[in-house]
Amino acid sequence: MSERFVVIPVGRLEEANNRVTTDTVPGGRWAGNGNDNIVAQETAAAAAVHILEYSREPNKYGDGNPQESSPFINSSDLDRGNLYDGKNMALFEEEMDSNPMVSSLLNKLANYTNLTQGVVEHEEAENNEGARKKEIKSPRMGTFIGVYLPCLQNILGVILFLRFTWIVGTAGILESFAIVFMCCSCTMLTAISMSAIATNGVVPAGGSYYMISRSLGPEFGGAVGLCFYLGTTFAGSMYILGTIEILLTYIVPNAAIFKGENGGESEAMLNNMRVYGTCCIILMALVVYVGVKYVNKLALVFLACVMLSIFAIYAGVIKSAFDPPDFPVCLLGNRILLSRNYDVCAKVVIEANETVTTKLWSLFCDSPSLNASCNEYFKMNNVTEIKGIPGLASGVITDNLWSDYGLQGMLVEKKGQPSISAPDSEFTSPYVSNDIATFFTLLVGIYFPSVTGIMAGSNRSGDLKDAQKSIPVGTIMAIATTSFIYMSCVILFGACIEGVVLRDKFGEAVSGNLVIGILSWPSPWVIVIGSFFSTCGAGLQSLTGAPRLLQAIARDGIVPFLQVFGHGKANGEPTWALLLTAGICEIGILIASLDLVAPILSMFFLMCYMFVNLACAVQTLLCTPNWRPRFKFYHWTLSFLGMSLCLALMFICSWYYALIAMLIAGCIYKYIEYRGAEKEWGDGIRGLSLNAARYALIRLEEAPPHTKNWRPQLMVLLKLDSEQNVKHARLLSFTTQLKAGKGLTIVGSVIEGTYMAKRPEAKQSEQNVKSAMAAEKTKGFCHVVVSSNLRDGFSHLIQSAGLGGMKHNTVLMAWPNLWKQQEDPISWRNFIETVRETTAAHQALLVAKNIDSFPSNQERFSNGTIDVWWIVHDGGLLMLLPFLLQQHKVWRKCKMRIFTVAQMVDNSIQMKKDLQMFLYHLRLNAEVEVVEMHESDISAFTYEKTLVMEQRSQMLKQMQLSRNEREREAQLIHDRNTASHAAISEKVDAVPDRVHMTWTKEKFTAERNRNREPAGIGVRDLFNMKPEWESLNQSNVRRMHTAVKLNEVVVNKSQDAHLVLLNMPGPPKNKCGDENYMEFLEVLTEGLNRVLLVRGGGREVITIYS
Repeated sequence: MSERFVVIPVGRLEEANNRVTTDTVPGGRWAGNGNDNIVAQETAAAAAVHILEYSREPNKYGDGNPQESSPFINSSDLDRGNLYDGKNMALFEEEMDSNPMVSSLLNKLANYTNLTQGVVEHEEAENNEGARKKEIKSPRMGTFIGVYLPCLQNILGVILFLRFTWIVGTAGILESFAIVFMCCSCTMLTAISMSAIATNGVVPAGGSYYMISRSLGPEFGGAVGLCFYLGTTFAGSMYILGTIEILLTYIVPNAAIFKGENGGESEAMLNNMRVYGTCCIILMALVVYVGVKYVNKLALVFLACVMLSIFAIYAGVIKSAFDPPDFPVCLLGNRILLSRNYDVCAKVVIEANETVTTKLWSLFCDSPSLNASCNEYFKMNNVTEIKGIPGLASGVITDNLWSDYGLQGMLVEKKGQPSISAPDSEFTSPYVSNDIATFFTLLVGIYFPSVTGIMAGSNRSGDLKDAQKSIPVGTIMAIATTSFIYMSCVILFGACIEGVVLRDKFGEAVSGNLVIGILSWPSPWVIVIGSFFSTCGAGLQSLTGAPRLLQAIARDGIVPFLQVFGHGKANGEPTWALLLTAGICEIGILIASLDLVAPILSMFFLMCYMFVNLACAVQTLLCTPNWRPRFKFYHWTLSFLGMSLCLALMFICSWYYALIAMLIAGCIYKYIEYRGAEKEWGDGIRGLSLNAARYALIRLEEAPPHTKNWRPQLMVLLKLDSEQNVKHARLLSFTTQLKAGKGLTIVGSVIEGTYMAKRPEAKQSEQNVKSAMAAEKTKGFCHVVVSSNLRDGFSHLIQSAGLGGMKHNTVLMAWPNLWKQQEDPISWRNFIETVRETTAAHQALLVAKNIDSFPSNQERFSNGTIDVWWIVHDGGLLMLLPFLLQQHKVWRKCKMRIFTVAQMVDNSIQMKKDLQMFLYHLRLNAEVEVVEMHESDISAFTYEKTLVMEQRSQMLKQMQLSRNEREREAQLIHDRNTASHAAISEKVDAVPDRVHMTWTKEKFTAERNRNREPAGIGVRDLFNMKPEWESLNQSNVRRMHTAVKLNEVVVNKSQDAHLVLLNMPGPPKNKCGDENYMEFLEVLTEGLNRVLLVRGGGREVITIYS
C-alpha cells in the first residue's frame, strides 16, 4: 500500500468510495497494478482532499523559558484564526483552543525545527535587516561529515604529536597500554550514556551543556556547564602552548627571544612560551572576532593535516620493518648525549694518520690534548652510537615493556648498556635529562586530554540530518577508531623506537627533531607541519566554541552575574564572552607548561563526563515515562561504571586539582541554588527527589513517630478578605518563628462557592498566600480549597491535607475577635466545630488571640518572659512550644516561666521541687512558680457574668431580632457587663490577696473549717439577694467561676509577659452551650495582650529519656 495518505471529508466519503470500489477486492488488497490504483484513489478524492501544505519557516527553539517551545498542546504559537470551523468537528469545537486538530498538529510539527540562527557576518546582518529573511537551508550533514570527522579532529591532537612517545617510553608499553585503556574506556562509557541522552528527544545546538542541564537541572547544569566551559578554555591554552612549542623547538628555534645559559634553558623556554603565547592568543581572538566562517572553512584543512600525519606515522612504521630511518644516537656508557654538543660520536678520530680529539672530548676534558685531565666517567666508559629507530623487526619491544620513572634532573639511561659508575665532575653535563619528575598518575593527567573531544558531534546536533542516528554511531565509531590508533601506537612506538629516544621529550638526542617525526615517512616535516596546523586549528576551534558555550549558559539566566556575556554583536557573535575566554586562556599561557596545563583541563572534562554518566544512570533508574531513548545499547550499570571511572581518574591525575575542581563546581551549584534557579526543565534530579520523597513517605507510613521524633507539623488555617488577601499575616510570622523553617507547614484556606465558578479566584488566592508566605519567610506548602461553606472546607483540610506519614499533627488558627459583634453565629460555630474536629482527629490545636499584636520576624525582644500556665497535662506541648520559640531570634532573649496551680489538698512546696526536677530531666531552663488557689465563694460578679451570658444566649435564640435591634441588645449587654465588672472589681481590690499562701496541714484544716459554713450561708444570702440567680445553670456558674478566678491569677502574674500560653479547655459535649463556651474563653483570657491557647492531641510529645 502506498505510504502516502489522503484526508477525505466525511460528507463526500461515500461518493469517493463508490468511485474506487471497482478497483478493490474483498480482502482489502489492491487489484491490478499498484501505481494505477494509487492514481485511481487520488483521482477519486481529488475534489474532496485538502492537501496539507507544510510551511518550512524556521521556528525559534529554546528561548530560555522554563518550558521549551513546543508545537503540541497549549502552544502559544498556534494560529487561532485557522481553527476548523466546519460542522463535522462541532462536538469538539469548544476545546479547539487547547486541543488542536490532528491536521493542525501535523502542520506545526512540519514547521518545528531545532535549528538555531547561526552567526552571520556584518555584511550579511546588514543586508538582512528589514522585511527580508534569510532562507535557512535544511540540515544535510550525515554521520561521517557531521559527527565522525569532527570527533576525530578534536580527539587526535597535540598530546599525540608532542607527548605520546615520551609517555610510552617513561611508563613502558604495559603501563602505557593501561593508561590508554582506562582513558578510552572512560570516554566510550561516557559516549554510550551521551548517546542515550542525545537520542531521548531533540537536542538543540548546545550539546553537552544542554544535555546535562536538562537532565540534572539548572544547579548541576550551571555548575557542570561552567566547568566544561573552563575545560574548553584551558584546552585552548594547551593547544596554543603546543603550537608555540612546535614553532620554537622544531621549526624556528632561532626565533627564541630569551636564551638560556648555564642550565637556564628551561626557564628561558617558559618565558618564550609566555611571550609568543600571548601574541598568538591575541591574534587568534581577532581572527575569531572578525570572521567565524573562516575558522569553520579552515576546519577541513586542519582535519586533513591530522589525517595526513596519522597516515605518515603508519607508513613510517611499515617502512621501518625493512628499511629503518637513519637517526643515530650517541651514548657515553649508558647515558644519552645531547646531539648539539658534538659533531662526531667518538672521543678521538684519525685524520692524516694522526689521532685527533673531537668536540666531544672538549666537553669532558680541560684541553684538546690526549693527556688532558678528563671527567672520570668519560675516561672509564666508551662512546657508543646506536640507531634511534631500530625498526619493527629489531626486537627492541622487550626493552620497552617496563616503566622507567625518575626525578627531575635524572639522566636518561639505556637499560642493559654496559656502564662503569664514577663520580661526576663539575663540568656542565652534556646529557639528556628529565625536565620534570615522572610518575604514573602524572602521565594519566597529561594523557587524558588526548581522548577528549567526544562531544564535538553532539555540539553540532543542529546541523545534522538525523541527529538521533548520527550522534551515537558517529561518536562511538570515532572513539573506537581513535582508541585503536592510540593502542596500536603504544605497541608500534615501543616496537620501533629505542627506549632512550622515547624518553627524550624534546628530541635533543636526534638533532632536535620531533621524535614521532623521525619515525614517519616520507619526512619528519610532514608531522611537524601537520601537527603545527592541527594544534593551531584546535586552538581556534576552542576559542570559537567556548564563548558560545558561555553565551548559552548566560542566556539561560541561571547564573545572574554572567548575563552580560549573553550579549554580543548584531550578528550574534558573543563578543564579551570571547574577551573573557581570551582572558582565562591567558592564565593557562602564563603557566607556560603543557605538562602543567593538561591536568587542569583533565579535571574539568572528567567532571563533565562524570555528570553525563550520572544523568543517564539517574534517568534510567527513575524509569520516567519520558525516558525513551532510541539508542538501546545502554544500561545504568555502564553509566555508573563510567561515572566511577571518571571520579577515580580525577583523583588519580591529581587529588588536589580534583578537590579544587569539585569545590568550584560546588560553589557554583550552591550559588545557583541560593539565587533561586526558577527553571523547570523536567530534570532527573527533580524526579530523583520525587522518588526519594515517595520512599520516605512509605517508610513514614509504617509506624507513628516516636516521642523523641515528634515535632509540630503545622496546618495553618488562614482567612481571606473580599479581595482574596490574607487577613492575619502575623499568623504566618508566628509560624515561621515556631518552625524556623523545619518540619512540615501547610497553609490552608477556604473559598465559598463551587470549584468551576471559583477556580480563577482560588488560583489568585493561592498566589496571594504564597506571596504572603514568601514575605514572612514561611517555608511550606499552600493549599486553597473551594467548598460550599467554610465549615466543610476547613473540615476537608483537617482531614485530607498532607500525604501518608507527612500529615499535620497540629492546627494553628486565629481567635475570632469579632465573634460577639457578628450578627451571624456561623463564625464562632465554625471555630468550635474546628476545635471538636481537631480533638476527634487526635491533633493538637493552637489558637492565637490578638494575633495582630504578635511580633513580626524583624522585631527583637531584648528581655521579657514567655509565661506558661500549666493547668492540666495533655502531652507536654505547653512546655515544648516555648523552647521552639526561643530558637528563633525574635524570642531568643526571652526567659521561660512555668506556673502551675495547686489546690488545697496539694503540697505546693513539694510540687515546686518535683516540677523543677522534671524540667531538669527535660533539659529545659525555666523559672518555676506554684500558685495556690483556695476554695473561695462564688462571687456576685461571677453570678452576674453568668446571668448576662445566659440572658444574651436566650434572647438570641428565641427572638428574631432585626439587625439594628441586635446591635442595640449587644451594646446593652456590653454596658451592663462593664458596669457590673467595675463594681465587683472595687470589692475585689478591697479583699486581701490570699493567693500567695503556702499550704501546711494546720492552715489547710483551719481554712476548711472556717470556710465550710460561711460558704453555704454566703450562697443562700446571695440567692436571697438576687432571686433570678436561682434559675441559673449551676454548671455554667462553676465554669464561669473557674474562668474568673484563673483570669485574676493569670493577669496578676503575667500581665507584662510577651506571650502567655494557657491550657485550652475543651468545648462542651452538648452543642447547646457552644455560645457559653466562647464566653468562658473570653473571660479566661481577658486583660492579656498576647495569648496562645494550647490543646494537646492526646499523646506525649516530650520525654525525659534520651
